[in-house]
Amino acid sequence: MTLTVAIAGCGYFSRFHQDAWSRMEGVRVVGVADRDPVRRKAAASPFSDAQEFEDAEAMLDAVQPDLIDIVTPPQTHRALVGAAAKRGVKMICQKPVAPDYDEAEAIVALAEDAGVMLAVHENFRFMPWFMETKRLMRSGAVGTPLNISFRLRPGDGQGPEAYLSRQPYFQQMPRFLIHETGIHLIDVFRDLMGEITGVFARLRKINPVIAGEDAGYVIFDFASGAAGLFDGNRHVDHPAADTRMTNGVLLVEGSEGVIRLDGFGRLFLRPRGREESEHAYHWEDRGYGGDCVYRQSRHVVDHILKGLPLVNSGRDYLRNLVIEEAIYRSAAEGRFISL
Repeated sequence: MTLTVAIAGCGYFSRFHQDAWSRMEGVRVVGVADRDPVRRKAAASPFSDAQEFEDAEAMLDAVQPDLIDIVTPPQTHRALVGAAAKRGVKMICQKPVAPDYDEAEAIVALAEDAGVMLAVHENFRFMPWFMETKRLMRSGAVGTPLNISFRLRPGDGQGPEAYLSRQPYFQQMPRFLIHETGIHLIDVFRDLMGEITGVFARLRKINPVIAGEDAGYVIFDFASGAAGLFDGNRHVDHPAADTRMTNGVLLVEGSEGVIRLDGFGRLFLRPRGREESEHAYHWEDRGYGGDCVYRQSRHVVDHILKGLPLVNSGRDYLRNLVIEEAIYRSAAEGRFISL
């Protein structure tokens, strides 16, 4: 079976989606939609069967795809999910799913009420270094996991031109560091360490030209008794050929060892009481974040075509947003929030 796919939105990040779909077996892209004729023409060019549309709903009616990949800003998602749900079209929706939790919940309900699959494009957990870290942890490399930390350091947030060349709407987001970026690490932390049961946060804004916060700390409690730290600062960089590839550095510490990720995608293991050494594993520096967009999309396709379990459903993803809300509440009230 060949899965037919339509793409809504041909902006900056959509190019990674387009590249992923163009390389995927068992998939045929039949339509692209964007208000900008130059962008949609460029997006359609890799696909021999893709028709161009100014309007996504018109595209859904004309090409009747099996799946729509929604790669548009958050404020557009509710209408697009509603349109696809009404037509019985399966969906992948970019994150943030919505500007706030209530709207995200309503979006998930639209798909569920229609009985239509909704996956959230959460790609960080599909980055090869996080997938290999999970494999190592499951194999016992650190023993009992005790602590996890991630220092986010993309170094792209300075000055009046911050974010304008790629995703200019970043500057107007009233919630930024956690809502747009930290949410990725919430998902990764849950994938690696299990359920989060409480948070304490301090957030701040450094760049005066943006609306939301761009730096802060979040402490996490896990159901296992482990602890976590997210230390985010979009002004500061870190040693890397591309600071936005890993976006920072990871440390997982356990009773029997430590796993460390650096900015070059390298993983290092240090068994308890011994020297650290590099852990060799295979990955390809392609697309975005070690080709995580391809892996996320392939995961959804394998769910549809092969019946494999879906790890990023809209309903499951709402838990990340509950944790996000608790982080902002903690920062506003200056106290620990139990979940």
